[in-house]
Amino acid sequence: MSIQSRKERERAQREKLIIAAARELAESEGWEAVTTRRLADEVEYSQPVLYSHFKSKDAIVTAVAHEGIADMADELRAARTAAHSPQDALTGLASAYVAFAERRPALYEAMFSRRVDLPFATPEAPPALKAAFGELVEAVRPYAGDTAPDLLAEILWAALHGLVTLVRGGRIPREGHEERLKALLARFTRAAG
Repeated sequence: MSIQSRKERERAQREKLIIAAARELAESEGWEAVTTRRLADEVEYSQPVLYSHFKSKDAIVTAVAHEGIADMADELRAARTAAHSPQDALTGLASAYVAFAERRPALYEAMFSRRVDLPFATPEAPPALKAAFGELVEAVRPYAGDTAPDLLAEILWAALHGLVTLVRGGRIPREGHEERLKALLARFTRAAG
């Protein structure tokens, strides 16, 4: 093993450590607590070392968001493919989306509410973004009819994000969440009939 490959491996490990520390700190104390100074203390490296990996806090949030989207894609895929019918796949995927957002609120915020440098909805989107969105597309495909599945997936994503955001922000009560989700999904399945 060459010195160069060892250094590259150590650099990748440091980067993962920084991302993991940012995720943990954000989940426990919120994104306001995530500063380069605080992260440097958490990972026991200097701020210049952090800046050698990430140009700014926004770049760290982007890395966290990218990793979170990959995690979400895996969970959405597992929920969708475990189902035995298209309706169960749609319901499972929607439930997995909401559960992910509720279980990891700071990560979800990084993915879909904070400023990140990820090219959403473009050919340049990273594979994790394409994979997560692809799961939405596959879940709605049986119900698309004359509507483009991508468009229907965007509508489902917008609706799920809206429900999650409104409940988290206290704009609509948590009570009744299951009924809202059920009514939303019924609209998708009825549209195919």
